[in-house]
Amino acid sequence: QVQLVESGGGLVQAGGSLRLSCAASGRTFSSYATGWFRQAPGKEREFVATISRYGLSTYYADSVKGRFTISRDNAKNTVYLQMNSLKPEDTAVYYCGVGSTIYALDEYDHWGQGTQVTVSS
Repeated sequence: QVQLVESGGGLVQAGGSLRLSCAASGRTFSSYATGWFRQAPGKEREFVATISRYGLSTYYADSVKGRFTISRDNAKNTVYLQMNSLKPEDTAVYYCGVGSTIYALDEYDHWGQGTQVTVSS
């Protein structure tokens, strides 16, 4: 079983940057692919980025490609999301979850409590 805690959200102006962290408990963290998803008010949760168990492969939503970078440090049981060139439409609660592969998005679960990102125009 793995438990996830997101942090690093906040209020930033458009064009700014934030780095989110997802800290995992449990010895099996490196057994999972891990991903970031987000949910804006009134919308369903959507995929942002995923990373394979050892960080060799990544997968990004078209809307964030070239602006966001996902990475992981298994020694620290942590996954990061570096967000640059932020836009108001990036405003959402950001969640991390774990899954079996970077492409099996419907399988992701064990969501944390989320961290709010607000981008002002």
